Amino acid sequence: MTLSEIASLLGGDILGDESSPSIEITTLSKIEEAQCGSLTFLANPKYEKYLLTTSATAVLVSRTFPVEEYRTKISIVFVRVDDPYIAFLRLLPRFIQVPDPFSPEIHPTAVIERSAVLGDDVSIGAYAVICDGARVGNGTKIGAGCVIGKNATVGNHCLLYPNVTVYHGCTIGNRVILHSGAVIGSDGFGHAPRADGTYEKIPQLGIVVIEDDVEIGANTTIDRATLGETKICRGVKIDNLVQIAHNVVIGENTVIAAQTGISGSTKIGKNCKLAGQVGIAGHIEIADGTIIMAQSGVPNSIKEPNKAYFGYPADEARKAQRAYAALKMLPDTIRELTALKQRVEELEKKLHVQQQSGEGTT
Repeated sequence: MTLSEIASLLGGDILGDESSPSIEITTLSKIEEAQCGSLTFLANPKYEKYLLTTSATAVLVSRTFPVEEYRTKISIVFVRVDDPYIAFLRLLPRFIQVPDPFSPEIHPTAVIERSAVLGDDVSIGAYAVICDGARVGNGTKIGAGCVIGKNATVGNHCLLYPNVTVYHGCTIGNRVILHSGAVIGSDGFGHAPRADGTYEKIPQLGIVVIEDDVEIGANTTIDRATLGETKICRGVKIDNLVQIAHNVVIGENTVIAAQTGISGSTKIGKNCKLAGQVGIAGHIEIADGTIIMAQSGVPNSIKEPNKAYFGYPADEARKAQRAYAALKMLPDTIRELTALKQRVEELEKKLHVQQQSGEGTT
C-alpha cells in the first residue's frame, strides 16, 4: 500500500515532501525493529527515543505529537492520526494474512444431535458435539473438540476455538470469542458442611449468560449460578486463566487480566480494569471505573467510582504505595532507632554516674 492509501484508510495526514504520498509500504514493524519500507507507530512516550534511530520509512503519530521537533533531525515521514495504536491495529490485517484455523464446513466427524438447530454458514470442526436443543447462530465457527451442551445457545458470528465447553442451558451472545479450554457453566463451588465434617453439595441450578462482543481467554472458567445467572455483560474482555465464580456479574467493557479470581455473588462495575493475579472476595461490589493493580486483594466493597487500588487489603493506590515505600524503609529505621536507643542508654548511664559522684552539678 502507498502512504496515500494508508492515510486515506485511516483518515490521517501525511507530513513529508511531495513524493511522500506515493511511497510504497511493504511491511508493518515495531519502532525499534523497523527497516526501510516499514510503517511503525508511536503511542507510548517510552518509545519516543527510538525515533532518532529507527530505520522505518514512516511512523503513525497522534495529532498532538510535536512533529516539527523531529522533522529537521530525521528523514522519516510522519502520518498524523487520531489514535496511532488503534490505527496500526486496523492496518495489521491488510499486511499479515493469517490462515483461518476453522473448518470451512461441518466436519464429517462432528456430532449434531437430532434437535440441535444450526444457523446459516456455520462451520464445525472435527469431533465437536452439538447436543439436543442447542442453537448455533449464523456465521458462527466452532473448533474441533468443542461441546455445546443441551439447550445452550451460541449467537451469530461467534468464534469458539478448539476444546471449548459450553454447559447445558448457558447463553452466548453475538460476536463472542471463546479461546481454547474455556469452560462456560461448570458448577459453582458450593458445599454445605454436615455435622459429621463431610459436605453436602449445593445444587447449581442457574446458568451463565455472556452478552455480545465479549472475549474470553484460554482456560478461563466461568461457573454457573446457584440460582439465576452468572452474567458477563457486553464488551467485557477476559484474559487467560481467570476464575469467575457463581452469580458474579461483570459490568460492560470491563477488562480482567490473567490469574484473577472473583468469588461468588460479587458485582463488578462497568469499565473497570483488573490487573493480573487480583483476588476479589465474595458478596461485595466494585464501583464503575475502578482500577485494581496487580496482585491486589479486595476483601470489601469499593463504593467510589474511578479510583485506583493496590495492595492487600487493597487501599487507594497512592496511599498504599506510600505505605509500601515506608515499609521498605522499616529495616533501616529499626536499625537507626536501635542505635539511638543505645546512645540514649549510654548517656543516661554517664549522667547517673555524674550525679552519683556529684560531678556536673552547680
